[in-house]
Parts: sequence; C-alpha cells; structure tokens
Amino acid sequence: MELRRLVRGRVDWPDIERVVRELADRYDRDGMRVRFLDADNWLSTPMVLDDDLFVKVITKQNTLVHTLFTTGRNLGAVSAGTEGFFERYETPYEMARHELEATRRVRELGVNAPEPIEALEVGDLGVVVLEYLPEFRALDELDRAAVGELAPPLFETLRTIHDAGLAHGDLRAENVLVRDGDLYVIDATSVNEAGRESARSYDLACALAALEPLVGAPDAIDAALGSYSADELLAARQFLDFVAIRPDHDFEAAGLKGELEKRAGEGNGNDTPQ
Repeated sequence: MELRRLVRGRVDWPDIERVVRELADRYDRDGMRVRFLDADNWLSTPMVLDDDLFVKVITKQNTLVHTLFTTGRNLGAVSAGTEGFFERYETPYEMARHELEATRRVRELGVNAPEPIEALEVGDLGVVVLEYLPEFRALDELDRAAVGELAPPLFETLRTIHDAGLAHGDLRAENVLVRDGDLYVIDATSVNEAGRESARSYDLACALAALEPLVGAPDAIDAALGSYSADELLAARQFLDFVAIRPDHDFEAAGLKGELEKRAGEGNGNDTPQ
C-alpha cells in the first residue's frame, strides 16, 4: 500500500484548497462543495465540485508515472510487431490540456462524452475541468444482458472515432460510462500521427478484451463484426497478448484469439460494414 501511495503521489491539502479557490473565483461561486471520488486512479486526483464539475488535479508525480506507463506500453507495442505509438507529456498542464482537447474532438464527432470546460495551470499543477455525469455506471458494472445490448453501439462509437482519423488509446470497461442507456467515452490518451493505424487496431483489441469476460468471445466478436471486417479484427489480434499483460485487463486471450481465427476461416465479414 505504501509503495502504491508513493508511486501515485499525493496532492497536499493546501494545494487542493488553492485549486478550489481558483475555480471558485473563475466561476464566481462561493462555498464550493468538494467531494473526492473513490477511484483507483494513478494519473490524477479526481474530485467533484458542487455536483456538476468533474475536476482532475495532475501533479508532476502523475506526469512521471504516465511517462513510465507510456514507455511500458510502447515496449508492448514493439513486442506486437509495430512501432510504439503512445505519446508522453512533459508537464501536468500538458496532460490536462490534452484530455480537454481529446474530449472536445470526440464530442465534435457526435460521440457522447462529458462537456469539456477548461484546462488550467495552478502553480505547478495541471487541472482539467469537465462536466460531471451523475448516476452513471461503468460498462463492467452492468449485467450480461445489458452489456450485450450495448456492445454493438460501443463498436459503432469506436468506428466513428476511427473513421475520423483518431484513436482512443486506452479503451477499457472503466472508460466506457453508461447513463440513461447511452454510452459515454472518457479518458482518451495521446497517440502519434504515424502510429494511428496501429493504434486503431490496438483500440479494437482492447474493446474485444474488455467485452470478452462480460459477454464471452463469440458475442463480443459478433458485435464487432457489425462495424468492422474480419480482416480488421485479425489485424487487432496481434495486440491481444500485449493487452493481456496489462493489469487493467483480465480476459481469456487464448480463447478470444481462437474464436477470431475461427471466424476468419469461416470467411465472415470480409467487407467493412457500411
């Protein structure tokens, strides 16, 4: 526990107070209510202000941890036979600004995401402010039937992002929120332009890996084939071993790969769905 706390870093209470005062002044609010979220987050300290603002406070330590994660992910991409495509950030403010811009881009595509409000620098901290979505549930908190209904729209959403030339880069069940039956995508990371094609295959591998333990490999692949061709799924297959070693994914890689190969052999979905 102490090691986890050391690696994550901690925002001291005076710094939290300084951030809250800054936001209260910017938004002309008195006595802002602060609620910290019980989130397993290594890259920021998340909190909710006045039940309508979702705020992430990013420290230099968070930026360092992100750099370490990025290095590991790029090594994993190399092990999958492609060049590393994840980008790192130099400062906490750069991390905050990227999340704001990534959220704005996906919303411009018509994809549900929290409304981006602003990114700012408070001392040496990066702060990103987004709309808070109350009463949401993460995809992995739903039952099998509910996830099965949402799986095709998830791949449709991913297809929309990919057809716009973008990639998410960190798709996990925890980063897909469900509110009133609608999917919201959060926490996109940064990938470089040259690696976008590989990053999109990686996104697809992550989506299949997230769904496999929730609905099973056959149903996950059926949902994907509504938006992607069998060839695109096979291209994603090369990343499954890499995804499997990530601590935030827990799925049966061998079974998923076997099911993908079976579908390819059957010749299903050779054309990209329209």
